[in-house]
Amino acid sequence: MITEEQLKSALPSKLRTFASQELAEKIDKITTDPGYAENIKENFLAYTNVLQEGRYKLDDYLNAVAYVSFKLMGYTNEEAYFRTFPDRYALLKAQGKTSRDISPYVAAYHRGKLVNKIMEQSLIPSWILNQDAYQEAINKNVQLMRTARSEKVQAMAADSLLKHLAKPEINDAPLINIDMRQGSGLDELKEAITSLAKKQKELIEGGVSTKEIAEQKLYAEVVND
Repeated sequence: MITEEQLKSALPSKLRTFASQELAEKIDKITTDPGYAENIKENFLAYTNVLQEGRYKLDDYLNAVAYVSFKLMGYTNEEAYFRTFPDRYALLKAQGKTSRDISPYVAAYHRGKLVNKIMEQSLIPSWILNQDAYQEAINKNVQLMRTARSEKVQAMAADSLLKHLAKPEINDAPLINIDMRQGSGLDELKEAITSLAKKQKELIEGGVSTKEIAEQKLYAEVVND
C-alpha cells in the first residue's frame, strides 16, 4: 500500500498539502486487480512532474495515470477507458449507448492534454526521470566514504563509487560520440573521487585505521618549471 510519506515526497511542493491517507486509499482502490494496482501506483509516483506543468486536479491526474497504465499494458483505447471509468461505462450502457455512440467519448479523453502529457513521460527512460536521485546517491556515497565511522561502510561506499563512476567498457557496438566540453571540472572531480576511493580502500585493506585516514590532508601537487 502506498503511504502518505511516499505521496509527500513524490508530489510537487505546491501540492504536498493534498497528500493524505484518503488519497493513498483512493490510489490503492483504483482497481481491484493487485497486479494492475501496483503498476498504477508506480506510475502515479513516477509522473508527478506533469502536475507542475499545469493546473490539474489530483483526481484527474490519477484517472489519467490509470488510463495510460492500461494503455501501456496493451489494452485498446476503449478497453483502457472502460477499466479506468467502470461506473461511467455502466451508466452509458444503461442509457442504451452502443460502442459506436461511446467511441467519441473515448477518443476525446485519449486526445486530452493531461493524458498526452503522461504518455510523453512514459516514453522517457526512468534513469533520466530520476537523474537527481542518482546524483544524490553518488553524493551520499562520497560522504560515507570520507566520514563514516565504520571501515566496512567506507570500503563499501568507495567500491560503489568505483563501479558506478567507472568509464564504460568499449565494445563492438556503434558508439555515440558525445562532446564533453573541458573546463567544467566534471572530469577532474570524477578522477579525484576515483583516486581517493582507490587509495582509501587500499589503506583500509592494509590495516590503516579509520582515524588516520580521516586525519589525512589533501594537497594539490605543484610542479615547478
